Amino acid sequence: MGKLKEILKETLDTYTGRALIGTSYLTASTDDNFFTVTTVAENTEKRVVNHSLTVRIESDLIIIEEDINNKPLVDALVQNGVDRKHIILAYAGESIPITG
Repeated sequence: MGKLKEILKETLDTYTGRALIGTSYLTASTDDNFFTVTTVAENTEKRVVNHSLTVRIESDLIIIEEDINNKPLVDALVQNGVDRKHIILAYAGESIPITG
């Protein structure tokens, strides 16, 4: 799981930083197994907060709960060397295996 988590975190970092509408932030749970990317719009009259990614890692699986990005996280992960069999698109209805 260590290498998988390392690739996930490196890939998630590419979804953060300054954007046209504001800034995107990566947050992680204290056990470093649950991640979100949130964008806070700063250049509008109305304040907008948008959660674009919700991802968790369990055993040897990356489970993507939500992804509303132009470049889907699954594509970026595969491009960065993660085998597709280790990625579950929960938001698209893919089944999550029951573990332990």
